[in-house]
This record gives sequence, structure tokens and C-alpha cells, in this order.
Amino acid sequence: MHIGFDISQTGRDKAGCGYYAHALAHSLARLAGGDHRLAFYPSFGDFYFDPRMPARSPIRGPRIEYGPRYSNRDAAASFWNAPGLEGALGNPDIVHSNNFWCPTQLRSARLVYTLYDLAFMIEPAWTTEENRLGCFEGVFGASLAADWIVAISNASRNDFLHLFPHFPAERVRVIYPCTRFEALAGPGRMPVALRSIEPGRFWLTVGTIEPRKNHRVLAQAYARYSARCRDPMPLVIAGGRGWLMDDFLGLLESLGVRDRIVMTGYVSDDELVWLYRNCYANLYPSLFEGFGLPVLEGMTLGAATMTSTAASLPEVAGDAAILLAPEDPDAWSDAMCALAGDPDEREGLQERAVRQAARFSWRDSASQLLQLYEEAVSQPKRDGSIE
Repeated sequence: MHIGFDISQTGRDKAGCGYYAHALAHSLARLAGGDHRLAFYPSFGDFYFDPRMPARSPIRGPRIEYGPRYSNRDAAASFWNAPGLEGALGNPDIVHSNNFWCPTQLRSARLVYTLYDLAFMIEPAWTTEENRLGCFEGVFGASLAADWIVAISNASRNDFLHLFPHFPAERVRVIYPCTRFEALAGPGRMPVALRSIEPGRFWLTVGTIEPRKNHRVLAQAYARYSARCRDPMPLVIAGGRGWLMDDFLGLLESLGVRDRIVMTGYVSDDELVWLYRNCYANLYPSLFEGFGLPVLEGMTLGAATMTSTAASLPEVAGDAAILLAPEDPDAWSDAMCALAGDPDEREGLQERAVRQAARFSWRDSASQLLQLYEEAVSQPKRDGSIE
């Protein structure tokens, strides 16, 4: 089987979607064996474009090749939207899209499409108009042209089938992401911004600073916790600046907590390992997630976890985390105060977290994906008409 796989989001500054494609690509390379040929596409489509994406990835192997890489978006768009795309790609059996863009012109290759989430449809205010339109165009195209949808959670699968009921439910398969960290990973490296903070004495939240991640409610909860509890621990926000949050620093100032909150910006993997290993607890109050990778990452490394009841997050956390309504800052401040005063409960959460994280495996996910590819090529190509 000749498998074409989109790795366009796996560059240096990748986020959750990029980590998913990156880990699956490496796992496929290890599992595919001699019966399969892998083609990795460093450029893919015209929606997402990384000008720093290398033409070659570090994945090596005798049956691994690379598709074209373009230096600008216009050149990439010209190639990927051409009517003779399959021939230009060497006639793959499978084309797997991982960056929301969808090639709708495939006539023979089976199109597999990764669905992360539909937050841009469920609450348009969480993103920009440009991103919303690009994501919708890709998902709508997939609802017509994809042969299979790979959803990263049951929550995302259910949302997709609710919003696109014409798509056959039996062709939507859940294949979970997993953490890129291992429980036996090293100690990591302390970020310079935390040099004055005692290990084990800080709250942590990880994620791009954008409305959907719910930093505003967390800031309100932290302000109430700080006012109520003696010797409050600082809050560390690890993540780059996103969109629609220009007023966030002003909010911290107005709440009187700016001097107790450490904003690290984007952190390396080594720094993130240290943060998860040394936080008092990992807080993830997101309003909506297709999966919620920082929850699983933290659990793998033994972080006590509080997360929200929204979307997929209970699916990921199981019974190993404190689950709280995402829009209730009082519930979050109450839980923080209670956990800060109960180290035994924290230890129990840490133990349950490691057990829950062990249920997720990249090897299992890649094996499930290979099985899906085999099913796809053994069945007729889907008729994408809406009945």
C-alpha cells in the first residue's frame, strides 16, 4: 500500500494538531513494514502554510519518501489544487489530511481526514474570521469527499455526525492522540522564568493564550484563591500568545494578581517536562477541546490534575482528575483552596493520573490507523453525494 501522509504542521513551533501528526508519522514508520510505502508531505494544501517547514523530516527508512515542499503559499496552492494531483503524487492508495485542508479532486486514492474539533462552528467567537472560514471549508469538503474520518475523541465524532448527518457514521473512527512524553522521561529543565519559584509550589496551566482555553475564568479563580488562602502559590501560564486576548494582561492587573502570575511564553519539551513534574497541580479549564493533550501529558508525568467538564475532557481524564464546570470561577477557587490544604489528596490524584495515562499508546493508535487504511482500500470509494 502506498500511503501519503500530511506532516505540514509538524514543524518547530507545532501545537496539538502538529504533535498528533508528528507522533503518528513516526509510529507508522516503525510499524508499516515492507508491505507499505510511506510518502510524507511537508507542504499540504493552501490553508495552513509553514514557510520554515523543512523539505525533509528526520523520519528515515528504506520505503519512506517525501512529497514536494514549496517556498510560498501560492506555489503550494497551485500544486495541491491541480486536477492531476494523484498522478503528481505518484498515485498513492491513501492520502491522509491532518491540517484541516481537504483535497476534493481525488478520483482513485482513498481520502482519510483527521477531525480535531469543531469549536469554530460551535462558538465562532473563539477564533478569527479567517481561521473559521478556512476550517469550515476543509471540514465541509471532507464531509463530501472523504472516504473515512479519523476523529480524535468520541466527543468530536459526535459533533461531526450531528452537524454533518449525511456522512456515514460507520466511516468515522476514533483514534486517540497520545502524549509524546514517557512516564520514565528525565527530570526536564527548569524554565529561566521560574528560577525564583520553589519546585512543587506552583499551579500550572499549559496552552496557547486564546479565548477557548478559558484563561480569563482561570485568572478570576486564581484571584479569589489568592484572596482566601494563606501563602498562595503562584500560577504559571506556559504557552504562546494566540488571538483575541490583547486585554489579558490588563485583566490580570485589574484583578491584582499580575505580580503572582508567571507567563513563560512558548516552552521547549524539556521545560514542559519539568513543569509537569514539579507543579503542585495542572489546571486545564478549557471551554472546549477535541481531545485536551495537556491533560494527558501532565498525567503521564504524574501531575495532579483539575480540568473542565466540557466536551472531550472527561473522556481523557476519566476518574483521575477533579472535574469542574469551566465557567464557574468559584468552583475552581474552592477546589484550589481544598487541594492546597490536602497533600494526601494531591498524592492520590498523582497516582491515578499515571494509571489513566497508561491507557493511551501511540503504538496502538498507529496500529488502528493502519487497519483503517486497509479497510479503506478494500472497500469502494465513497459516493459523496448528499441524499
